[in-house]
Amino acid sequence: MRRGLAGQRLIGVFIAGTLLFNYPLLSLFDRPEPFAGMPAVFVYMFALWAALIALMAWIVERGQR
Repeated sequence: MRRGLAGQRLIGVFIAGTLLFNYPLLSLFDRPEPFAGMPAVFVYMFALWAALIALMAWIVERGQR
């Protein structure tokens, strides 16, 4: 039961990542003014990428207990 739940959560993270990296949300951060010295779209993409990796690692590690 636990293994199936972790798999479902990983599928949910995949779907959320696909939606968050898609055009409508990505265009919200495509602005000419920089954020912390970098374009806002780059900050958004790298922060989201790191958050998705951390979330997947947390799901997988939690499922092994």
